[in-house]
Amino acid sequence: MQETAAPEHAEPILRLRGIGRRFGGLNAVSDVDLDVAHGERRAILGPNGAGKTTLFNVISGDFPPSSGTVEFLGQDVTLTAPRTRAKLGMGRTYQKSRLFLGLTVENNLYLAVLGVKTGHMRPLRLNGRDGELREQARDLAESVGLGGREQTLVGSLSHGEQRQLEVGMARAGSPKLMMLDEPASGLSRAERVALTDLLLDLDPSITLILIEHDMDVALRVAQRVTMMHDGRKIIEGSPDEIRANQVVHDLYLGRGHQPDA
Repeated sequence: MQETAAPEHAEPILRLRGIGRRFGGLNAVSDVDLDVAHGERRAILGPNGAGKTTLFNVISGDFPPSSGTVEFLGQDVTLTAPRTRAKLGMGRTYQKSRLFLGLTVENNLYLAVLGVKTGHMRPLRLNGRDGELREQARDLAESVGLGGREQTLVGSLSHGEQRQLEVGMARAGSPKLMMLDEPASGLSRAERVALTDLLLDLDPSITLILIEHDMDVALRVAQRVTMMHDGRKIIEGSPDEIRANQVVHDLYLGRGHQPDA
């Protein structure tokens, strides 16, 4: 496992101020402030309906906020398009798979790299760079434990391997910030262990934010945890502080919960 380097930057890589998102009369997210340091591993936790994925969608640009600002790398990106944020160094996964099941592992990764490099997924006007992008795709496959499976159709991969591939696609373009939305969802115990090891071995220069219902995975990977409830940030602290917090035990963990060793 790689040691996570202490952040050298005074300013956070991501800063949210007063973020709100309404859908008609529903306040899905309300007045969220958040600072995430360079190289930090942050978990955003809470029950279904807490506003976690909506907050992710605001950060990545899939939804504009109804109020507040998003700063990334010191730039105000509140109204910029998702593809612009991706080019600046944001990568993310989604709760529901966005893989091309009828294509190979390599081609999925190639299209992810192509989309970041060119802003679209059509191999036009590459000026001889196709081989370079293919090599990057193969390197990504190796980095997420899919070396030797590059020509395998994605639809024939196990669920856990598909999650690994999604992490690889989120890494396309060498992102500075990676956001993973429930990466352990639906995985077996063995697959969760493999995914956790993969996340722990990420390059320490990559900032990681994950939404995760599996508390054992989240609290093992994260250095800092933000808890949400009813669209608001209610608690923030280290994994040990979260484990010891009675509100967390009562609302989310249940009395007597003991995380896996």
